[in-house]
Amino acid sequence: MEHLILTETEFFRLIDNPDSRTELGAAYNEFTTAVVSLCTGAASPCHPLPALSYAETELQYHKAIRDTNTEYSIYVRKALAFVRRMLKIITMPHSQVPPLSSLPSKDEKKDDTPADALLMRWTGNLSDFVEMVYGLDSLKCINGGETGITELLLGFGKLFGLKLKDKQCYNAYADIKRRKSDSRTYFFDKAAEKLNRRMQEDEERERMRKR
Repeated sequence: MEHLILTETEFFRLIDNPDSRTELGAAYNEFTTAVVSLCTGAASPCHPLPALSYAETELQYHKAIRDTNTEYSIYVRKALAFVRRMLKIITMPHSQVPPLSSLPSKDEKKDDTPADALLMRWTGNLSDFVEMVYGLDSLKCINGGETGITELLLGFGKLFGLKLKDKQCYNAYADIKRRKSDSRTYFFDKAAEKLNRRMQEDEERERMRKR
């Protein structure tokens, strides 16, 4: 059945088998290649939407999604994000996925950009990033606060394609603590201000439409 073409890959076999993850990185790369091949028509003449949709569902409800800070959980989340990105691309009007020939081969020199950066990139400064992660840790809204700050910084760093060193983050946190303003949480203060303004503007637009 054509819709199973992605879920029958080695990547899915490995994430379903907790004892066989030694080649998970290579299997993930092969899986993403299979996704691109499917979307360009190189892997199968069938429309990619059913296979991508089925793979998205299986990844979304995979038991690894409930885990955090494990290698296979990160790969499952990356695969899910990649599938969703490709679904978005192929459902856009006049969209076209680049053929595999335009992608770098294994023998070509690759840059050292983290794979996570394909999907989302942190475009704020390091202090804002560190403040955000420390704030979420303080709120204990991730794993009930049981995950350590180092693991949180690493996990969010990978999510946003950042290459971070512990010293960088701790120095940034030290700089935040040394701020002299009445409120030292610049990022959260700015976020609260902008979000409140956004909601006010949304409400104003809604009132204007109802007139």
